[in-house]
Parts: sequence; structure tokens; C-alpha cells
Amino acid sequence: MTAQPAPRSARPTLGDQLGSAAEALGLHLSEAQTGRLLDFVALLARWNRTYNLTAVRDPAAMLTQHVVDCLAAVPALRRRLPGPQRVLDVGSGGGLPGVVWAIVAPELDVTCVDSVGKKAAFIQQVASTLQLLNLHSEHERVEQLQVPPFDVVTSRAFASLSDFVTLTGGLLKDHGVWLAMKGKLPLDEISSLPAGVQAFHLERLEVPGLDAERCLIWMRNMAPILTINESGRLQ
Repeated sequence: MTAQPAPRSARPTLGDQLGSAAEALGLHLSEAQTGRLLDFVALLARWNRTYNLTAVRDPAAMLTQHVVDCLAAVPALRRRLPGPQRVLDVGSGGGLPGVVWAIVAPELDVTCVDSVGKKAAFIQQVASTLQLLNLHSEHERVEQLQVPPFDVVTSRAFASLSDFVTLTGGLLKDHGVWLAMKGKLPLDEISSLPAGVQAFHLERLEVPGLDAERCLIWMRNMAPILTINESGRLQ
């Protein structure tokens, strides 16, 4: 499949909507980035008619509920992750947030993994059509994925925090971070994180045009605490 641009009458409206949202988030999008984001929405809308990638059908709603929602995390990414990083987007579905981040943050090398073949194929098509050399697709269950570990492992409404970090623990570098995109702050999930995993930063997001709670949860493996037993040995 190739991208089918939004109708001429709709595209300026979507472009204005995207520009206003980016400005509100303090993001400067180049003309090329804006065009790719709009083309991504067009691709998502076209494939969605056949493959049901998302329950959202209207392109304008896709832009706000998916693209702008993912854009809202980019300022936080840049503050905490300066420089090139390898990112794994788990349960990426229609490429969210992976595609959006690959477009607006070319310093990131993004791999999207999904266990559903049609979704992985969609990401591959997006990477090819939009010529995103820093976007990759894997069709696999994440717990069976055999690739080098990543600096950042992220998800957007993929699973509980406990399941998320447990399933992906082997895919995170020793000093890497997990980044979960959630709606309401899931205090119960945070309190149920496995021993040794720390939620070290919680960040609420304001998504332009979206009247809903959003937050980011940053997690990492805690360094093991060394203690001395009765015989004087470290344990």
C-alpha cells in the first residue's frame, strides 16, 4: 500500500490543527516533519478501513487522539534523553508512539514490535513510504524478541506496569529506562511493581485539544543493595 494524502479540502485544516498543537507543546516542526505526520495520518486512515488498526475513524480525531497525544511526550523525551538513543516501542499497534517519535526526533532509532502481523506490516509500510531510515518493524511476541537491548523501552496503554517491565526486562540495557504512557496516574500499578524496579519520575501531560488525563511514568532497575551477613561477607 502507498500513502493516500488527505483530501485537499481537509489537509490545510489538519495542518493548522497540527501546527497549533505543536506550538502549544513548544515543538518546532519542519515542513518535512509536518508533511510526514499528515501522511502518516492518511496512511493510518486508509489501512484502518481494511485492517482495523484503531477504533478511531476520523482523521482529525486520529491527529488529536493519537499523533498529538504522542507528540506531547517529546519535550519530556528531549529533557531526559539527550543525544542518540535506541528505542523499543512495545505493542506498537498503529505505530504509536514509535512512528511519531521517529518522525520528529531523528536522533532516535525506533523499533516497533507487535505480535499482530498486519500491524507490524503497517509499520514496515510507513517506514518505506515516508522514507524513515530510523524506523524498524518486528513481528513477534515481545517476550520472544531476540535483539540487542535498548536504551529506552516504551509502551502506550500496552499492559499493566508490572507486566510491561517483566515482559521486557531482558530487552533493556543495564542503565536503560522504561517509559510508560498512561491515562490517569495508576498508583495501584506503581505500588505493584516488581522488587528492584523503581518508578523514579512521574510526569503529567497536557495534550492540546484532548480533554483527558495523560501521564508518563519513568522506571529503571535499581542497583542491588549490598549488605554484610553475620560472617562479614557481602551478600
